[in-house]
Amino acid sequence: MTRRIFIDADACPVKAEAERVATRHGVKMVLVSNGGIRPSQNPLVESVFVAAGPDEADKWIADACGPGDVVVTGDIPLAAKCVAAGARVVKHNGEELTAANVGMALATRDLMADLRSADPFRQGGGKMFSKADRSRFLDVLDRVLR
Repeated sequence: MTRRIFIDADACPVKAEAERVATRHGVKMVLVSNGGIRPSQNPLVESVFVAAGPDEADKWIADACGPGDVVVTGDIPLAAKCVAAGARVVKHNGEELTAANVGMALATRDLMADLRSADPFRQGGGKMFSKADRSRFLDVLDRVLR
C-alpha cells in the first residue's frame, strides 16, 4: 500500500515539519492549495494547485485520500470526509481525529458557529498556535507514520 501525506496547505503552519517527517519516513507528501505557496525542491513533495474558490483544495483532498494516507488539516468537515475514506487525520496542533471523535468535533464546530452568529459582539475564543502544538504535531505525525 502506498502511503501519502496530504497537506491542506493554504493556511497550514506545519508544512516544513511535515516535510521533515515525510522525508525521514520516505513517504510522498502532497501540498494542496489555491496557489501562493512556494513549491519544494524535495523530490518526495508534490505541489497541487487547484482552482480558486471556496473548498476546492478540500474537495481535491477528500477525493484523493484513502486507507493508509494521512491528511493534515484544521478543517473539521474535510477531516470527517477523510476519516470516512479511511485516511488518518492529524490537526496542526497534533490532535488526531478518528471515527470515534470526529463527530463530536463537527458538533462542537457547528455549535460554536451558531453561538458566534447569535452574538455579533462575541470576540475570539481561539488560542494561539504554540511551540508545544508544533512539537505535539511532530510527535503525532511520526507515530501515525510508524
